[in-house]
Amino acid sequence: MLPIPRQRQAPPGGPGPRQDYLDAFDEDDDVFAPRPSGGPQRPDTAETAATAAVPPARNGEDFTADGPADGVEPDAEPPVRGKAVVPKGRTFTGIAAAAVTTVLAVVVAGQVADGHSGARTQAAPGGAGDLRGTTAADGGASATPSPRAVTLTYAEKMDTKYPLSPALKGSGKFETVPGFAKAPGTGRKYTYRVDIEQGLGLEGQLFADAVQKTLNDHRSWAHGGARTFERISSGRPDFVITLASPGTTAAWCAKSGLDTTEDNVSCDSAATERVMINAYRWAQGSKTYGDAMYAYRQMLINHEVGHRLGYNHVTCQKDGALAPVMQQQTKFLDHDGIHCLPNAWPYPAS
Repeated sequence: MLPIPRQRQAPPGGPGPRQDYLDAFDEDDDVFAPRPSGGPQRPDTAETAATAAVPPARNGEDFTADGPADGVEPDAEPPVRGKAVVPKGRTFTGIAAAAVTTVLAVVVAGQVADGHSGARTQAAPGGAGDLRGTTAADGGASATPSPRAVTLTYAEKMDTKYPLSPALKGSGKFETVPGFAKAPGTGRKYTYRVDIEQGLGLEGQLFADAVQKTLNDHRSWAHGGARTFERISSGRPDFVITLASPGTTAAWCAKSGLDTTEDNVSCDSAATERVMINAYRWAQGSKTYGDAMYAYRQMLINHEVGHRLGYNHVTCQKDGALAPVMQQQTKFLDHDGIHCLPNAWPYPAS
């Protein structure tokens, strides 16, 4: 079997890319608030210890050592650790009992002094009553709260690099990102589906949102109302834009006579329905764009879909000019002594 030429596709006239495209590939509660003046006092005797062990009245209920008055049942809540409860009808006698209840009185008095019957209120981190780093009431455990989850915006996600190996070869099994995104314009409508290879560890919904937003931007192929793009997840689309591992991308690009392995790039596999986006490039970008991941991902989508629409590779012809979106910007910005600037859009000035 003849070896697959590097990034070449079938010649014009049948399904597949154009010859010049092929040629181009070759190169809360405040615990510190003041307390009411009439709050419970520190008991000094066994008699007052028994009284202090009874929780303060809640919601107008009158509690006694033998239970709530007037037949009111107490709330069915578990007792707080370290809180002394006086059983009904039991009395304390003798010196030993007095000593025990005196100790209990000290513990209980310290707990009820803040009006919470031994419960500690955790204020929001950084606010009044922040207890981070203090000792919990049950002895020794830190009261440090769990860290709060950080929710990134769409723009922040698009500008973030994600870990992914340049040598990854995935399962080759795809799943469709569910949902529907209506074509917002009135021009020639293209329908597309978004597939993502299983097991990549990348967010399919972010990728799908990026495709829809990018293609329908007025600087993109929807410029001037010429086209509009609609994402579907069922039925037959005009093309399928697919996020896949480098190994799987190479296998699908080879179906159209393209070799993407040397530079680990993406391709429009024009002999198939799939526009292949290399997940390594999507996750890590390229040296030419550095940390400008948002712009790089927009360029990647516009470039490969541009091939599907019939556009070929070109390069900038003036030093210091913006690179055309159909320049192979993942590979290079400068050529033949000409320095080109990175550019993600077909119509950047609009």
